[in-house]
Amino acid sequence: MTGAGICAAAMLVLYFFAPEEHRFYPRCLFYSFTGIQCPGCGGLRAMHRMLHGEFATAWHLNPLVPILVPATALWCGLYAVKREWADRSRELLRQPAFLWTLLAAAVLFTLARWLLA
Repeated sequence: MTGAGICAAAMLVLYFFAPEEHRFYPRCLFYSFTGIQCPGCGGLRAMHRMLHGEFATAWHLNPLVPILVPATALWCGLYAVKREWADRSRELLRQPAFLWTLLAAAVLFTLARWLLA
């Protein structure tokens, strides 16, 4: 099975089985141990809501999901159309400055989430 097939199968499972109603989805270990939400908390529930067209609810559950899903789809489309552009962008994503920026954004998002909750 290809990566696209696996992704489609995962989306079908997520579409038909809500994460808050079924126990086979993984639970956040960080939240389980600390009671504090990590940057990914609410991501599965947000994706489930997006698949049902409930974008405002998805934003409320985890704002990163409605931002990252279109960005990822754009990159995948870019990869399908012009592979050399995608390869160049992959090299950019591996740069230490980008990785540090991503880490800083995750920390700031987590802090904002804690302070605004």
